[in-house]
Amino acid sequence: MQIGTIVLLLIITNFEPPKSNKFKMLQVLVNKETKFEIENKDNIFTINGVSYKPDIAKVSESEYHMILNYKSYRLVIAEQLNDKELVIEVNGTRYPISLKDNFDILLEKLGMNSSANQLAKDVKAPMPGLVVDVLVTPGQEVEKDTPLLILEAMKMENILKSPGAGIIDKIFVHKKDAVEKNQVLIAFK
Repeated sequence: MQIGTIVLLLIITNFEPPKSNKFKMLQVLVNKETKFEIENKDNIFTINGVSYKPDIAKVSESEYHMILNYKSYRLVIAEQLNDKELVIEVNGTRYPISLKDNFDILLEKLGMNSSANQLAKDVKAPMPGLVVDVLVTPGQEVEKDTPLLILEAMKMENILKSPGAGIIDKIFVHKKDAVEKNQVLIAFK
């Protein structure tokens, strides 16, 4: 079985129907080790440079049947952990999957990925910019992905989120402050 079948299913079922080209590029991590670069152009999927055109039928809310290269596959979304992580079962074998779309890849390149599961001692500016708003106060308890502040950089507003649960210790910036890359903005207790 080609692992690409799993990736194709994810693009079609979890992002957009086959007729859409909304997500042109996607990065998928299978079993936390195998990375795939996927491109969708006119419903022909290119996975790490090899093109595929699958035939997929939805059997139930979480089950699909796929024919690819004259082989049949039973695909089940076994667990939906969150919007970007799930477990897919292909012909009875389970695969943990992590997804990154164009936006996630761009944020990662800019040093702004919020995928860290551990709480950082401080939040730093991922790039030079202007503080548009501070959304938390010292002593405030926050959960993972709680918006902390809005930073305007490269003519875009970016919401910086908490990398994990914790309590805000100090805030080193105010609204309308200019910041430099890697400048400490918020510290946790």
